[in-house]
Amino acid sequence: MALLVYHVGVSLDHFITDQPMEDGLFDRTLFLFDGDHVPDFLSDIQKYDAVLMGGNTYQFGFQFGKNAGEPGYDGIKHYIFSNTMQFESNAEVELVRGDAGDYIEKLKKETTGKLWLCGGGQLAGTLIERKLIDQLVLKVNPIIVGSGVPLFGDVKPRLKLELIDMKRYENGVIKPTYNIIYT
Repeated sequence: MALLVYHVGVSLDHFITDQPMEDGLFDRTLFLFDGDHVPDFLSDIQKYDAVLMGGNTYQFGFQFGKNAGEPGYDGIKHYIFSNTMQFESNAEVELVRGDAGDYIEKLKKETTGKLWLCGGGQLAGTLIERKLIDQLVLKVNPIIVGSGVPLFGDVKPRLKLELIDMKRYENGVIKPTYNIIYT
């Protein structure tokens, strides 16, 4: 059975992104996209066998020149969960419609290795309610954004976590890793 890891950047107030600006883009000046945590992140993502993300998270990459149907991260299978996006699935990027929880539950059972949930909040909320996320890896940025997309969307889970690793970076980012203990 595959391990599902929610590996995501967050603010100190647990938002995975701030609110979009008037042009629909996000303010990249708040979250740290540069610094000594980046090489670790790039190394970490190479350890995943597939990446799972909601449509909004996938579309975030479009502002960096990516197009629908193209992978956001080279060399890793992508599963995009959206009922509104329109593009043809291919060997690198699969568009999944319908119940994401059912699909991911089946994917976890039928595969091995590590699956990376990189966003979004609503998808994470669905999966945490179904007890499908096994581990949290949070890149906690030293910022407070006040509002935006919460870590688990509209879901307010009550979880017991086991800290299994903690790393601190010179730029103020911390990276705790937790196993989720479902009761």
